[in-house]
Amino acid sequence: MAKAADISTKRLISLAPENWLKWVTQIPDIVSGEIINSEFQWISRESDVLVRATSPLYGKFIVLNELQLRYKPEMPKRMRAYAALAEEKYNLPTYPVLVNILKENDVEIPTSYESQFAGLQARQDYRVINLWEVDVEIAFTQPVPFLLPFVPILKGGAEESTVQRALQILRADEQLNQLETVMAFFATFVLDSALVQQIMRWDMAVLNESPWYQQILREGEERGRREGRQEGRQEGRQEEILSGIELALEIKFGTEGLQLMPEMSQISDLDRLKAIQQGIKSANSLDELRQII
Repeated sequence: MAKAADISTKRLISLAPENWLKWVTQIPDIVSGEIINSEFQWISRESDVLVRATSPLYGKFIVLNELQLRYKPEMPKRMRAYAALAEEKYNLPTYPVLVNILKENDVEIPTSYESQFAGLQARQDYRVINLWEVDVEIAFTQPVPFLLPFVPILKGGAEESTVQRALQILRADEQLNQLETVMAFFATFVLDSALVQQIMRWDMAVLNESPWYQQILREGEERGRREGRQEGRQEGRQEEILSGIELALEIKFGTEGLQLMPEMSQISDLDRLKAIQQGIKSANSLDELRQII
């Protein structure tokens, strides 16, 4: 049996953990240790990665890495909670880092959590890295292989020639070649989907392992639920599934895939719609998908 692809946040950081820590903390003499358990009682998230670290100036501490597909307003409070839980569990100072992948309009992203209640104050600082502000040349000129899958959405990375350049590096390295599908996924946000399909491998078995792809699907389902609350129960569930189908079609097949939506909207059988939604994940072409439909 083929080994399942591992394209998690933990996997990306483990490609070069010391270089990762130097990049996110800007502490030049930092030395990485082991990647440790980030489960805190009822909290367990794929986007959280804790790494032990040491430096001559700061001694032993923990770097808390939080990678978010899109920034959410509740993140400052989460960063405060994660930092406190990590410090309590391991009895070490914690350096929290929030990495945001996709730009969410013009939202101002704070670098600290602050609250005041009944004369008491709480504060948690953390470092923020927005990938759309990171110059794409860093991915090519510095030993930071973990940035390669994100090349299309880095600053200056939304060019076919730049994506092709990163693609060559990924394909030449056995440790990195599984990440081609992840880069293809992010390329669909800035390049025409048909072009992405033409120049890059699109492996749904690999992509389904990505927490970011799963988040996109959940966002589509949630959007459908919000829209469906205005409808009856059956109609609401139908709208929820259709919204997920529309999003999956656009990501995988671009505007050509969206041409199937009028046909999809005529289907009222929820089980059939669910089967089509699952079929999009496995279909390698629109012809294959039409067979499923």
